[in-house]
Amino acid sequence: MLADHPTSEAQRQAAYTAAVGEALNETATPVRPADRVESIDVVRGVALFGVMAINLLTSFRASIFQQFLPPVTASGAADRWTEAIAYYGLDMKAFSLFSFLFGVGLAIQYERLSRHGSPLYWLSRRLAILLVFGLIHLFFIWNGDILTEYAVAGFVVLPLLVARGWLLAAATAGCLVFYTLMPVLRLPIPWPDQSGFQQLVAAANHAYGHGSFMQEHRFAMREVAAIVPLHLSVLPRTIGLFALGVLSWRAGLFARPYENCARIAVLAVILTALGGVLTHADGPMTGRIAPALLALGYCATLVWLVEFTSLRGLLSAFAPLGRMAFSNYIAESLIFSVVFFGFGLGLYGRIGPASTLLLGSSVYAVQMAVSAWWLRRYRFGPLEWLWRSLMYGRRQPFRRSAA
Repeated sequence: MLADHPTSEAQRQAAYTAAVGEALNETATPVRPADRVESIDVVRGVALFGVMAINLLTSFRASIFQQFLPPVTASGAADRWTEAIAYYGLDMKAFSLFSFLFGVGLAIQYERLSRHGSPLYWLSRRLAILLVFGLIHLFFIWNGDILTEYAVAGFVVLPLLVARGWLLAAATAGCLVFYTLMPVLRLPIPWPDQSGFQQLVAAANHAYGHGSFMQEHRFAMREVAAIVPLHLSVLPRTIGLFALGVLSWRAGLFARPYENCARIAVLAVILTALGGVLTHADGPMTGRIAPALLALGYCATLVWLVEFTSLRGLLSAFAPLGRMAFSNYIAESLIFSVVFFGFGLGLYGRIGPASTLLLGSSVYAVQMAVSAWWLRRYRFGPLEWLWRSLMYGRRQPFRRSAA
């Protein structure tokens, strides 16, 4: 009948949008466990531990600006070992690894959405919603948020998803080289001087260690202005690693590991060794690129262990946590805010690095167990489900029984 067909441009557009939405709803269902790239989930879960550990040691336990003042030698051997492991093994490596994996995720989503049209439109919606989540996290939960930076960097990388390989490679190299050279470029990033850092640390010790919830929140909002330069200083690295993640997915390093076994092994050895050497060189420029190289070496090593050794069964325990990384990241902010800040248990500045890392490891272990339990019953983590539902503008299936 004529009434069944759109008769105006507005109706035709509405019909097209509805048809695309229905088609996309098919891709919105989670990938079957047999079809998931488990190594990506494993690496993401491991990376989340590193992010949590560094956030605890440098932001929740003490002021984030303490690292810019002369170091205070830890009194106990356990604390000294913890600080050394965190500095040489985790500091900036975990964030670099997480950035790289975010780029891999963008490439996967672009590839899947391309089968149904308008992939950049839907990815723009996805990043816009992530930006909203990040701003809520930044202004109402914890000002150490990384989601806002990821959303901004994602928008920059979005046009590169349609670029040829050579252009994507050039953008990757350009961003990482620029990031490496930043110490000698004298960029106008407004850093505080030593006196300014001392004032920020003293104010943080008072507000976070002894303040009420409102006092802590007011100071956290003032502190954001001083934190923004930190994000500006690493944004080129984040963009470069996003782009490198896209390149890695296109190269089949994750999707076709058995075709790339030798390449993955060589990358694991070379990147880890080069990153380690440059880390110990400790120069102003080598110290910037070394963590990214080590992170990529860690990634290649974990992928090789998952795909080609008997450790796959053991490492797969990290996969559920990696599939729920967004929910677990926000949960950690809520938990550790209550544990460390004055309106909660008030452990800020009162326990050493070793005790802090032990506490964080315990929370992480619980998250591993809860994530595995949750995903046996639900298709997504709670925030992953909300993110996906908002992106597609319709409620997504949640319980596994609803499939």
